[in-house]
Amino acid sequence: MTVAFATTDDGVRLYYETYGDGATLLFIHEFAGDHRTWHPQVRPFARRYQVVIYDARGYPPSDVPADPAAYGQYRAVDDALAVLDAVGARRAHVAGNSMGGFTALHLARLHPDRISAAVVSGCGYGAHPDVSERFRAESETIATAFETEGSQRMSVWYGVGPARVQYQAKDPYGHAEHVQVLAEHDPIGAALTMRGVQKERPSLYALRDEFAAMDVPVLIIAGDEDDGALETDLMLKRTIPR
Repeated sequence: MTVAFATTDDGVRLYYETYGDGATLLFIHEFAGDHRTWHPQVRPFARRYQVVIYDARGYPPSDVPADPAAYGQYRAVDDALAVLDAVGARRAHVAGNSMGGFTALHLARLHPDRISAAVVSGCGYGAHPDVSERFRAESETIATAFETEGSQRMSVWYGVGPARVQYQAKDPYGHAEHVQVLAEHDPIGAALTMRGVQKERPSLYALRDEFAAMDVPVLIIAGDEDDGALETDLMLKRTIPR
C-alpha cells in the first residue's frame, strides 16, 4: 500500500491510497462515505489492478476548503483527474457510487481519452426534472443540519434514511461501519459538499445528447429499491450507446 496526497490546480491536497499493480482502477466514494467505503473491494481487485481510493475535498485527511466556490460537480471531476495524474495513470477504469457515480459518469463523458470504462452505481437521485426542486430543498436541509447538529447527531437519522435501511437489513455490521464513517465527517466539508456538489449539479436529462454520443463502455448498477434513481438509471441505459 502507498499513501500520499495529490495537489489540485487550486492548491487543495487530496488524500489517496494505492494497492497492487496493473491497469489503474479508481474508486470514487459517495457523499456519506469516504475512501474507507472501498476497502472491501480493494482486496480482490488489487490482485489484478492498481487500485486507487481517495477522499474528496471536504473529507479529511483531504483538505477542507472554507470557500463555498471551491466545491462543485465539475471540480469533483477535475479532482479525480488530479488523483490519476498523481499516480501516473494516463488511462484508468473508474467506479463510483451515488455522488461518486455522478463523477464517474461525467469523467467518461468529458474525458473519454482518460477513461477506459466506467461503473456508475446508485447514480441519479434528484436528477429527474420533476423532482429537481424538491431535491435542492432536501440538499439545503441536510447541509444546514450538518452545520447546526454536527455529523454525529446527523448520522443517527441520516444513516437510516429510506435509501439506506435495506443495507441495514441485509448487512447490519457493514451498515454500522457505514454510519460510523458518516458520523466522522467534517461538518463544514459535508455542508459545503452538499450545497456545491450535490445541490447544484447539472441535470442529467439536459445532457442526453452528450450521453448519446459517448463511446466509453459504461456499466450501470441500480438497487431494485432505490426508487430515487431507478428512472434516471433507465434513461441512462437507454441513452448511452455502450
